[in-house]
Formats: sequence, C-alpha cells, structure tokens
Amino acid sequence: MDRFLTIVERGGNALPHPATLFALLALAVVVMSWLASMAGLSVAHPSTGSLVEPVNLLSIDGLHRMLTGAVTNFTGFAPLGVVLVALIGIGVAEHSGLIGASLRLLVLAAPRFLLTPVLVFAGVMSNMASEIGYVLLVPLGALIFISAGRHPILGMAAVFAGVSGGYSANLLIGTIDPLLSGLSQEAARIVDADYTVSPLANWYFMIASTPVITLLGWFVTEKIVAPRFADSAVPSLTLADGASPEDQQLSPAERRGMKYAAVTLLVFTALVFWGGYPAAGASLFDGALQLPQIPGSGFLLDERQDVLRSPLLSGVVVIIFLYGVLAGIAFGVGAGTIKSDSDVIKGMSASMATLGGYLVLVFFAAQFVAFFNWTQLGLIFAVEGADFLKALGLPTIPLFICFILLTAVVNLFMGSASAKWALMAPVFIPMFMLLGYSPEMTQVAYRVGDSVTNIISPMMSYFALIIAFFQRYEPKAGIGTLVATMLPYSMVFLIGWSAMFGLWIWLELPIGPDSPLHYIPAAPVAG
Repeated sequence: MDRFLTIVERGGNALPHPATLFALLALAVVVMSWLASMAGLSVAHPSTGSLVEPVNLLSIDGLHRMLTGAVTNFTGFAPLGVVLVALIGIGVAEHSGLIGASLRLLVLAAPRFLLTPVLVFAGVMSNMASEIGYVLLVPLGALIFISAGRHPILGMAAVFAGVSGGYSANLLIGTIDPLLSGLSQEAARIVDADYTVSPLANWYFMIASTPVITLLGWFVTEKIVAPRFADSAVPSLTLADGASPEDQQLSPAERRGMKYAAVTLLVFTALVFWGGYPAAGASLFDGALQLPQIPGSGFLLDERQDVLRSPLLSGVVVIIFLYGVLAGIAFGVGAGTIKSDSDVIKGMSASMATLGGYLVLVFFAAQFVAFFNWTQLGLIFAVEGADFLKALGLPTIPLFICFILLTAVVNLFMGSASAKWALMAPVFIPMFMLLGYSPEMTQVAYRVGDSVTNIISPMMSYFALIIAFFQRYEPKAGIGTLVATMLPYSMVFLIGWSAMFGLWIWLELPIGPDSPLHYIPAAPVAG
C-alpha cells in the first residue's frame, strides 16, 4: 500500500496545475488538428451520412478563429454562468450562518445509536454547499463521537466518507450539478447541436443513492473501521479542542433565525409549487388520478403547461439562487448576523472571492473545449471509438462498469471533478451517444467513479486538511493512516454503488426528470 501511494503521489505531483494542463491540451489539439488534416482522416456521420473531416487550426483561418473567439469561448462557456449564479445565493446562506446551524442541528439532535448514519447522511447533504462539510462537519464529528465515548477518528471518517465519498449523492441539487450538466451539454453538442442537459439530469439517481451511501457508510464504520480502534484510548476533549459538543448547540438567536428561515422557505416553496402547478390541474398515473385545479397557478410554466420542459426547470439555477438568498437573509435577520444590505452583499462577495482559481481554470478549459469542437476531432474519435466498442460486443452494464473503474483510477491523479469532466466529457459522451446511450447516463456513471476514490486521493484539495484533523487526536497520523482508514469506504462504495447503477440500468429507470437512458438521434432531414 505504501509503494502504491508513493506512485500515486509522485504521479499526481508530476502533473502541472489544471489550468496549465488545459492550456497544454488546447495547444495539443491545435497540433493534432494539423496532423489529422495532413493524414486525411475522415468518417461518415452516423446520423446524416455526410463526410466529417478534421478542421486544421494551424492555418491562417484557424489562427483568426482562435484570436477572435477566445473571449466568447470564455464568456459563453456553459458551466460558468450557472455556477456563478448558484454560488451567489448559497454564499448568502453560508455567510449568514444558516448552513452551519442547520448541519449542527441535524447532527446534535440525533439519538446516540444513530450517530454514525446521521453523520454520514449530514456529510452527504453538506456537499451541496462546497467546503462547509470539510471545515465544519468533519471536526464536529470528532467531538460528537468523543461525547459518546468513542474514538474521534471514527466520527471524522464517517463524515468524510459522506462528504467526499458520497459527493454525487444528495436529496437536493447543488452547485456541482449545473456545472457538470453544462460540460455534458457542450460535449453532447459535438454530435447533436440542439441537445440540452438539465442540471436535474441525475436527480432521481442522486436521491436513491443517498440512503444507499448512508447505509454503506454506517456498515463500514461499525463493522470494518471501528474494530481497528477498539483498543485505542478515547482522548480527552480538553486535550484536543478545549470545547465540548454542548458548545455547538444553537444559541437562542440562531434558533430564532432558524424559525424565520423555515417560515420563509415554506412560503417560497408554496409560491414555487403554485407557479409550477399546471393551470388545468395535474394528472397522475397516466391520467387515472386527476388533481384539482388551483386558481392562478401555472405562471412559471409556458403555454404547453409541461413541467419537465417549463421555464421553472430551465431556470432551476435561479430558483436555487433565490432559495439561498431568501433563506439566508431570513436566518440572518433572526440571528442578528445580517443587519443591513451590506451584509448580504458581503456574503455574495465572499462566495465570489473563492472563485479566482476556478475562473482561470475555466478560461483555459473553455479554449480547449472550443478548439476540440472546432476541429471535429471529438466527433471523429467518437465514431471510431464507438466502432471499436461495438466490435468488443460488451453488454451495457459491463461497459459502463469499466467506465466507472476508469474514472475512479483517473481521480487518483486529478482531483477536480469539473476539470476531469471537462477533459473526459468531449470524448466519452459523443462516443456513448453513438452507441445509443444518453449523455445523462454517461454523466451519472462518471459521477459514481469520481466520488468513490475522493477519500483516498492525495489530489483531493482537502486531503491535507483531513490529515491535520486526524493529527489532533493521533499525532503520528499521516497519509498512510488516512488512506488505511478510508480505503474500506472507497472499496465498499465502489462495489455497492456500481451494483446499484447496474440494477438501475437493468430496470430501465429514469435517472432524472426528462433524462432518458438511451439516446435516439433525430431523423435526418430529407434533401
């Protein structure tokens, strides 16, 4: 294991910064377009039958296109706007203290025998709010377990497994969903220029994954990890942190803020439901059950009154923004953490201040994706790759299990989910589309593989922080301690989640609203 980790660490450190990597890849695409053009590569488009040839960017026309398109490549990059809008709203909720108070209330209200599953579940739910689970919930898990007379590393491991290993399971939509769906949409349009991938593309699968990851995390903590600490002394709270879990209880002001936020969320949810309820009434079970009409409803739907294709779902990122802003302001007013509009803007600005590195990364990623699309190399590789996979004759489930394993291995060397997907989506989404599998299905397989090895990847951005938390209670703990503790979670999550994915596909269940498993290309236009 030590030799393997050494190889992983050296391989990961040898990689350049992700922004640099995308800049180099963009340059490589330019060179590849010239080589492919000189070699005369071409394929027949699977839908139209027309000849697809590579576009040489290493030419006068190509140079002009790269120079004039750099800014619009960046500003028009699909994930950029949706991530910024969603983070502004969540920034208010986080800055006001609402998210932290909600997680503390969830964990501290749980009975002792349910502490482990509640910690895993809280970890899973926290990943909708960026780093809050790592910086708040992981150390809180240690305090909770000490109060129950158990080793603190068990509590931290359970939370970390939920936050990072269960990164793609949640009952709600987070900022990663519009980000990944935007990248998937860009890649899908290599094959189908009008294809749209919703931020809700994997929601049903995510909801079902949440109890699965919670139960698997509970099992691993109690049956595999806990016995390793059975003979270890439980450290004193005063020696470790000088605080007790009771200090984490909500103050009267925070409780008042929670009441204000709850009322606000109920009112806003009722408003959204009213606007999204069809004006003619809704029907269930293929029309067998007709629900009553609601006066004035349907104002968030278009003339078709189709919820799945409505402005409501198309604008779900703005809905997330409004939920975060309204609930954050309500909590802040009640708790006294927001006293003026300046505090609200400060919360929004704080979330934006963390995105400097992301914006730089997006600039180079956008150029790489645009260059890749312009050259038509993605479509050429997809057609050739689809032909190769067809020749292998692998059934659907084994094929996607192989893709999950590939993603899990790549994640050990490249930690950013969005950076990896920006690299992999333009190749694998068109490839699987040409085999008849939808971008939504490919995306959810990627998310499973990307999540399960987060907890053992030295490239994960919070890996060093978790080691520091471990060292509070085990001063000699290092990377080996962390990986040895978390490896059972990674293996069980990989097996259990892959089995769930295979069962899901076998049952032909939808993975999200209006998100089919299979891709059926539009019929070519005659003439």
